[in-house]
Amino acid sequence: MAHKRLHVIATRRLPAAVEARLDALFDFTPGPQEAPLSGEALAAALGRAQVLVTTLSERIDAASLDAAGRELRLIANYGAGVDHIDVAAAEARGIAVTNTPDVVTEDTADVTMVLILAVTRRLPEAFALLQSGGWEGWSPDLLLGGRIHGRSLGILGMGRIGQAVARRAAAFGMRIGYHNRNRLPQALENELGARWWPSLDQMIAKCDVLSINCPHTPATYHLVNARRIALMKPGAVVVNTSRGEVIDENALTRALRAGEIAGAGLDVFEQRREINPRLRALPNVVLLPHMGSATVEGRLAMGERVIANIEALARGEALRDPVTPRDI
Repeated sequence: MAHKRLHVIATRRLPAAVEARLDALFDFTPGPQEAPLSGEALAAALGRAQVLVTTLSERIDAASLDAAGRELRLIANYGAGVDHIDVAAAEARGIAVTNTPDVVTEDTADVTMVLILAVTRRLPEAFALLQSGGWEGWSPDLLLGGRIHGRSLGILGMGRIGQAVARRAAAFGMRIGYHNRNRLPQALENELGARWWPSLDQMIAKCDVLSINCPHTPATYHLVNARRIALMKPGAVVVNTSRGEVIDENALTRALRAGEIAGAGLDVFEQRREINPRLRALPNVVLLPHMGSATVEGRLAMGERVIANIEALARGEALRDPVTPRDI
């Protein structure tokens, strides 16, 4: 009850256990609905809150922040990615921003491997065949996929999630390469069995599976574009569990439709909730509804990190997970 003076508003409903903790610790107003806040409702929340708990679904840009009240001290993001928040504009107004790193790492890496296997082994097609009643029994050439053992995996973005993917892929016998803004220490490369590619173009041209695990920033927007997709092997597969904007989705769709690459597994999309219908129609594409961190354990841990940052603010201590423009 010591922090009741701090008014915390959430932009949407959170897991019940997280909301109960927030309500016990703070003057908490839960999100009014399952859908994200926008327009006047978002402006009202920004104007009344001392802490705004937001999700990736709300766009907090400089124009939105014009509605922020003088009391707003922290935007506590329920998630690791902060590309939906204008962090520089928030900092200029004296508003801190935090996120929830680490806790989504293992779950997102699991889903990355799920997508790699689902695409290469044609699992959705197999499921659909059984569901339709069209399966007539085992056949030597039925739904032949590709073996991932011995194939090369190129990881774009070798942060926490990229490293977790590397560990999993190595256990499947894949050869690991990566491209990153900064090279990893040699000892960590040795531990992961990972080869650093200073040239993204060269890595993309050589890998059998490209896993996108970098954040969306101005520098990574359409980093995987038509030119780079054209460099890929005809049998290559693209998997994305980070942010949809990193891929030029139209270029990817054209390449898939033309058979220039073998398949794709996507948990995120360039237009967020709007999925290109041509992409949806392709049999060599596996689509998931942005569920990389969707475990009970992960979502509760995200809530605890949000609470830890708010408690630090309430006590006048350093924030646990601050995000600044220099971090992006």
